[in-house]
Amino acid sequence: MSDTRTMTLDEIEDLSFRALVAAGTSPGNARPLAIATAATEADGVASHGLAYIPIYAEHVQCGKVDGQAKPVMDIPRPGVITVDAATGFAHSAIDMGFNELIPLAREQGIAALAIRNSYNCGVLGYHTTRLAEAGLVGLGFTNAPASIAPSGGSKPVVGTNPFSLAVPGTDGQPAIMIDQSASTIAKSEVMKHAREGKPIPEGWALDAEGNPTTDPEVGLKGSMAPSGGYKGVGVALLVETMAAALAGATLGKDASPFSGTAGGPPKTGQFFIAIDPGATSGGGFADRVSALTDAIHAQDGARLPGDGRKSKRIKAAAEGVAVSTATLARIEALLG
Repeated sequence: MSDTRTMTLDEIEDLSFRALVAAGTSPGNARPLAIATAATEADGVASHGLAYIPIYAEHVQCGKVDGQAKPVMDIPRPGVITVDAATGFAHSAIDMGFNELIPLAREQGIAALAIRNSYNCGVLGYHTTRLAEAGLVGLGFTNAPASIAPSGGSKPVVGTNPFSLAVPGTDGQPAIMIDQSASTIAKSEVMKHAREGKPIPEGWALDAEGNPTTDPEVGLKGSMAPSGGYKGVGVALLVETMAAALAGATLGKDASPFSGTAGGPPKTGQFFIAIDPGATSGGGFADRVSALTDAIHAQDGARLPGDGRKSKRIKAAAEGVAVSTATLARIEALLG
């Protein structure tokens, strides 16, 4: 018997939606998360796709996230939008904010969106890609519960804290899409290895004393290894400033874990900046971006950040996605 089953993106979205609603999520909150789950599977980021649906369901049921939350939006200054996610899923809060952010950035040339009291936003690049598809340069930041120790220390203070940059291309897709965490690898990958009982490569995580480990359970009790040493810690601090301090969200050192059922809502944050290149570049933005990307693609074997996800996305739309049957069984159990 095969350990995978091929599903269309529509089937993935439908299954995700039904499971989230069955767990106690409102349809309005479940739909954006289900759409994002399908898109994440299409991009080949399985660690943040369907595998997360049972975790989301558990967190709705234990109160770590309010599945019935109603985000509240405000526009405190002409170029600034804030959304209080009310301890609900980040996706519906981001949707609400983007409905204002995109037209505001086109009108003014630049606009910012700050989201507080939210939950894990999944793949950050999924959200910035939507800004690039709207013809805007999208910058995104999201903080996470502390899992990275400072340089010279061993106690985690900041999260894996990803940032993302999506640059619009001429084909309606991002020409460049950077989505990287401050750690060597996303914490969800270590959690995935722990669930599957598989060792992790050395360099992904450290034990409680700051030593390298290949045991994912030990790594989860210790800290994530910062990407590039002190430079990764610098990225984490940059993101913490943007997504927590500027957004009015909970610092990673005080946030409850995204995993497990303890601690209540994490109340972390996201921050997005959308820029209309026509307002700042003096014209010729698309030509300059094309010249840059062409110079990279002209080299044998060279690729741009986002190339891998883009090719997988195109293939998934045509052929569907191979999904773990074990993951499907866990999700179908939620449906009774």
